[in-house]
Amino acid sequence: MAKVSVLVDTDVFIDYFNTGRFSSVFDSSHFTVYYSIVTKKELLTKLGLREAERKAIVAELSRCRLINLSDSITARYSNLRRQHPSLDKADALIAATALATRLPLITRNTRHFRIVKDLALFGG
Repeated sequence: MAKVSVLVDTDVFIDYFNTGRFSSVFDSSHFTVYYSIVTKKELLTKLGLREAERKAIVAELSRCRLINLSDSITARYSNLRRQHPSLDKADALIAATALATRLPLITRNTRHFRIVKDLALFGG
């Protein structure tokens, strides 16, 4: 069976860390998990983050694949911000990452992203 590549939103990582939910994605050999630089920033700059939590986050992220900003992502981001000014900046950057890389987005916040045309969404 071929691996399925997915972009995972920050909220899904948080649920996985807190409850183990979405282990079917993170702990499965059937998925290649990608994450946006925005997700890394959101996870590691949480107020009150303890050193043990930071280490656990860094360890989990090392098992996944980081997508850094690129010209195509920033161009998509700019277009999304013009088209949908109400879309949160971080959400727009994550959506732009998914669109530019042609990856489906796994998120619990599907309502935040529904307005983005051509974005493949999987809710949890």
